[in-house]
Amino acid sequence: MPLDATKLTAAPAVRTQVSWDDHDVRLYHLALGAGVPETDERELAYVYERHARGLAVLPTFGTVAGGTGGIGFQVFDLPGADIDLARALHGGQEITVHRPLPAAARATAVTRVPAVYDKGKAAVIVQESTLYDEEDRPLLTQRNQIFVHGAGGFGGDRGPTHRAPAPSRAPDHVLDVPTLRQQALLYRLTGDWNPLHADPATARAAGYDRPVLHGLCTFGIAVKALTDRLLHCDPTRITACRTRFAGVFYPGETLRLHIWRDADGLVFRATSADRDEAPVLTEASVALRRPPHRTEPR
Repeated sequence: MPLDATKLTAAPAVRTQVSWDDHDVRLYHLALGAGVPETDERELAYVYERHARGLAVLPTFGTVAGGTGGIGFQVFDLPGADIDLARALHGGQEITVHRPLPAAARATAVTRVPAVYDKGKAAVIVQESTLYDEEDRPLLTQRNQIFVHGAGGFGGDRGPTHRAPAPSRAPDHVLDVPTLRQQALLYRLTGDWNPLHADPATARAAGYDRPVLHGLCTFGIAVKALTDRLLHCDPTRITACRTRFAGVFYPGETLRLHIWRDADGLVFRATSADRDEAPVLTEASVALRRPPHRTEPR
């Protein structure tokens, strides 16, 4: 049977018990490239469990909390989700931070599908997953947009069409972030075992020269770079972040971040510096909590 939007949105929320500790957090940060140079106190805050200021936790860790490779991707097990996975594409990611993630916790992930949009030739499945701590307080909510080619045309709502392009003026900052050739192999250890990111034959069959980097890894690398260089290495400043995945990124390339400041925080896009500025992340932003007494770096 084809995708059934009515069944998907009517399905009861899925509750999943998850837990993590500082080992999971440190592994995640290492998979993003943290720890270089290894003597830098700011880098050690991501990877050394006895750091004087405590272990820093990026909000994007929430996308792999519990070792699932993406808490919100239980949609494929829900009624009405008769989907050819080869036609599914992770189109976008949104994260709302209710309170900073602890370095260790037991939590409950509550996942549902609030909407399925009909784009004609494709469908967009919106998944929402919230992490609650043991006192039932929300920690983090993430929304994933999954494009399913060939699943549209069922007469549903087309959904929002608003785009948020980058400002037309020159960026306030441009950051180049090198990545490792083995970056995808490291990131797979956080729980996403898709062979597209490791097996050359699978990548070629999908139309790529070689295995590509996970979109969520690329997004995590970008958020870490912004945190390190513009937020005084303080991930607790971040109240929300989002992106649209606009193109592939290959491990070993340099990720170039074009960044603009606005009233809510930072707007950015990411390109591949090695492939003529090919777009990688677009419509991306980081919303910020204002620091109490601190001058932002210019």
